[in-house]
Amino acid sequence: MKAFTYERATSPAEAAAAVARQPDAKFIAGGTNLLDLMKLEIETPTHIVDVNGLKLDTIEATAEGGLRIGALVSNTDLSADHRVRRDYGVLTRAIVAGASGQLRNKATTAGNLLQRTRCPYFYDTNQACNKRRPGSGCAAIGGCSRQLAIIGTSDACIATYPGDMAVAMRLLDATVETIRPDGAKRNIAISDFHVLPGKTPQIDNALAHGELITAVTLPRPLGGTHIYHKVRDRASYAYALVSVAAIVQRDGSGRVAIGGIAPKPWRVAAADAALPEGAHAVATRLLADAKPTHDNAFKVPLVERTLGAVMAEARAA
Repeated sequence: MKAFTYERATSPAEAAAAVARQPDAKFIAGGTNLLDLMKLEIETPTHIVDVNGLKLDTIEATAEGGLRIGALVSNTDLSADHRVRRDYGVLTRAIVAGASGQLRNKATTAGNLLQRTRCPYFYDTNQACNKRRPGSGCAAIGGCSRQLAIIGTSDACIATYPGDMAVAMRLLDATVETIRPDGAKRNIAISDFHVLPGKTPQIDNALAHGELITAVTLPRPLGGTHIYHKVRDRASYAYALVSVAAIVQRDGSGRVAIGGIAPKPWRVAAADAALPEGAHAVATRLLADAKPTHDNAFKVPLVERTLGAVMAEARAA
């Protein structure tokens, strides 16, 4: 790990300004992803701004009937909150599926959204990776791509977004609240927060340098049956090959979001509309532009089978 300087911020605006002043500065909260990347010298910040003292760790009801989740709320506290369990069950299920209890105790809401890909070529500094070193190439293209993306990719990158929580947040139409270095605030729809690689795979999200997440807001609960299915190579501590977050109403309508197949949580309005038609119709619309590799073509039928299992569970609920 390379040497770096450190400071503790006393307000969100101060934290944002402190990071903005140095091009290689980073925020740190739980550190469950950043510290690992620093040890591997994939992330090499010269300055670290600790945001743990900013009192962004509460969950509050909003005037619109939803919930406002502070950026520093731990995954454990978020998944266990009685309002989340009652009204946003898919979120609790996704978080519990995402990591061990020890990690959930440290991981924060904002940090979870900001975690970087687990593509093996990104983690191997001896391999070419445009996400890690822009312009160096993508060793995953033509390499071992079993766990990687089948849709939303580009000629520069086929990595997947690894998280579970964000898939449920995408399903729920969450909004990410931020503060910029100049003190201005903005709201970013979760659908716009994570970005596709295109020609700039090193950019994972819509945040500007120094922009700090302060909260995530959930809209009014939708009701219906909340389901999260995660298909992975082993029963725990593994990232999704395919995950399905769904809310299904009594009449068969609803919405779905998919993880493990794209550089961001994947949701398509036409697929939501097709839910009453069955798993095949939904999968066809979700994967209309899929470009699987030889290694991960199995994800295409796996999406449909997982959707089928989700819909069967919803009918039986």
